Amino acid sequence: MAESILEVFEKMGALLHGHFILSSGLHSRQYFQCALVLQHTELAAAICHQLANKLAHIRADSIISPALGGIIVGQEMGRSLQKRHIFVEKEGGKLALRRGFQISNGERFIVAEDVVTRGTKVQETIDIVRSHGGQVVGVGCLVDRSGNRKPDFGCHFESLARLNIETFTPDQLPRDLAQIPVYRPGSK
Repeated sequence: MAESILEVFEKMGALLHGHFILSSGLHSRQYFQCALVLQHTELAAAICHQLANKLAHIRADSIISPALGGIIVGQEMGRSLQKRHIFVEKEGGKLALRRGFQISNGERFIVAEDVVTRGTKVQETIDIVRSHGGQVVGVGCLVDRSGNRKPDFGCHFESLARLNIETFTPDQLPRDLAQIPVYRPGSK
């Protein structure tokens, strides 16, 4: 793929500008609507293959992702790396391993996600893997928007793009942002 992931997001209208509430609860002027890119299966395969290549050197048994945003990324990374893919999803307000998915003792996982801001969903996923006796040996995401607040997951962390995008707590909104309509486009 010759274009950078940011060029692809811009071209597809998937890098939105305005006032957004992220799934982390933080506010931002930019939002990455990955679904607008990942809906195109060949493009999703190419982008996720590029991310999988950055993690191919890590010895892993399986891929796991947090729902909803990470599912397509995880599925395509699993296909690219020839690994099984499972996911965690919300149950009672928290992520949980459901649908009969099993984690074997000592099984080595790469966590796949679409966008990381604070890394809360990734960390929840890591905690679930560990609580079932598995290990997380790598994390990969399409866009790391954590900037200088890069989360430490205790393993190798790769992304296709790393950005320092401003985020704000609800009580620290800049005046210009507070004066425009707010949207919550992501997963609840």
